[in-house]
Amino acid sequence: MIDIKLVRERPELFKDSYKRMKKPKLLTQLNELIEKDVLSRSIKIQIDNLRAERNTLSKKVSALKKEGKDASKVLKKVRDLPEQLKRVEQKYEKVNNEMNELLYTLPNIVHKDVPYGKSDKDNVEFKKWGKKAKFSFPVKNHVELLENLDAVDFEASAKSSGNGFYYLKGDFARLNQALLRYAMDIMEKNKYMYIEPPLMLWKDVLAAAVDVEEFKNTIYTVDGEDTCLIGTSEHAILGMHKGKVIDVPKKYYAYTMCFRKEIGAHGINEKGLWRTHQFNKVEQFVFCSEEDSWKYYDEMLSVSEKIFQGLELPYRIVELCTGDLARWKAKSCDMEVWRPTTEDYGEITSLSNCTDYQARKLNMRYEDKDGNRKVVSTLNNTALATSRILVAIAETYQQKDGSIKVPKVLVPYMNGLKVIKK
Repeated sequence: MIDIKLVRERPELFKDSYKRMKKPKLLTQLNELIEKDVLSRSIKIQIDNLRAERNTLSKKVSALKKEGKDASKVLKKVRDLPEQLKRVEQKYEKVNNEMNELLYTLPNIVHKDVPYGKSDKDNVEFKKWGKKAKFSFPVKNHVELLENLDAVDFEASAKSSGNGFYYLKGDFARLNQALLRYAMDIMEKNKYMYIEPPLMLWKDVLAAAVDVEEFKNTIYTVDGEDTCLIGTSEHAILGMHKGKVIDVPKKYYAYTMCFRKEIGAHGINEKGLWRTHQFNKVEQFVFCSEEDSWKYYDEMLSVSEKIFQGLELPYRIVELCTGDLARWKAKSCDMEVWRPTTEDYGEITSLSNCTDYQARKLNMRYEDKDGNRKVVSTLNNTALATSRILVAIAETYQQKDGSIKVPKVLVPYMNGLKVIKK
């Protein structure tokens, strides 16, 4: 949620940001918020005055009675005040509820470098790395490769769990674990603390991190409970310091299974590992001061690049435009891996600086050097989602005989195995 204090003191920051998004509705909502804030504070003064008057009149009644004088007129005023006060308090509550809805729905201030755009088609590529593999034979997609190697079983998972699930088998399943250990070792070298978070969360924690509508489209809820399965460990780590004053920075990483419905635009409409209901992910997360957040943004991106450069998978990085930026993000970029079968790049990681937007709703603060308590900034990054990387490895490292070469950096994690064969 945005900071009402900042809206009062620096409304131009929000106005400039919303103008860059070219969404007039946001400016209208911002003006509505400012008007309601003025109204709310004026009503609060009325409430304070009525309460003060009630106390004054009560004392006056007591004084008149002690003096043996008639207090009936004053008593009538005292009796009328509760109803008057109730009406004003109800108006105050209504205005504040409307304000809170605007505070929760108006987007974060976007970073000055975020380009304008209407959708993901307007995202801007700013870096490419690696050489695309050249093949002297017709390339196979990962489903054909893996089924020929008896490395996966999509038919069995469809019967046991439905579309969007999978069984990994043998050396290929071991490759999945090798990827996780490889990424985790890089996290440790960069001094991130390992966290194993819960896989279920209260909805109010998730509501600080995602749109409520996203519950319906991506999050699995538990019947009869106020909890959900996590769609990413980012959400679980975000809730770790709920309501606390913490020392910053705190640099974390987690490995978890993640669960997503994927209803809507994408859906689960094809066999394979690229888009699934369940997947393994290593996530980076940082709690820090706002002034340090951009330093950690760059650091987290460099760690992701180390992972994919070590795997020797060609990738590009794109800056998300205003039209593709979720409301809680101040800046975000995606890394996309090259797939020789589609001859295109596909998203594999996403890095975001949410500044203090997420943490404010969960009341997470730190003390600055002067002892002032401030809302922390939060950053998250998908360091590695194994299912999509397995796709990229299978398709990029495929051999003419249908086997799959193991990337050099993963060979030690595979006990020296260099090629996955049937």
